[in-house]
Amino acid sequence: MAGKNTVIYHPELSNISDQAVIGDNCKIHSHVWIGAGVKIGDNCKIQAFAFIPDGVTVEDNAFVGPHACFTNDKYPPSGGKGWQPTLVKRGAKIGAGAIILPGIVIGENAIIGAGAVVTKDVLDNTTVVGNPARPV
Repeated sequence: MAGKNTVIYHPELSNISDQAVIGDNCKIHSHVWIGAGVKIGDNCKIQAFAFIPDGVTVEDNAFVGPHACFTNDKYPPSGGKGWQPTLVKRGAKIGAGAIILPGIVIGENAIIGAGAVVTKDVLDNTTVVGNPARPV
């Protein structure tokens, strides 16, 4: 369910669950995958080819770059039994091709560099890069 003034570019080219909740004034680009248990806040931008599975919450004013990949299963395949929620707090920015492991909290206004592999929580107002992602 998409909010007021939210634009989903080429929805026929994406897989967005009817049970996902997408806030107001968002821009969702084509070729994204958004699962049933996903919550996306207001004023968010989700770039092409992002993968956002069940259990991910993206708060207001966040940015998810192209090809960013969230995971929800630390030991797949668990069939949903081992899924862990992930939280992206207000104003966080996730660079292109970043990988976010399950059970992670990305802090308010944090920045995840392109291609980073996030294996641990990221504090508010912190920039992380690399594999594994480390503060800079």
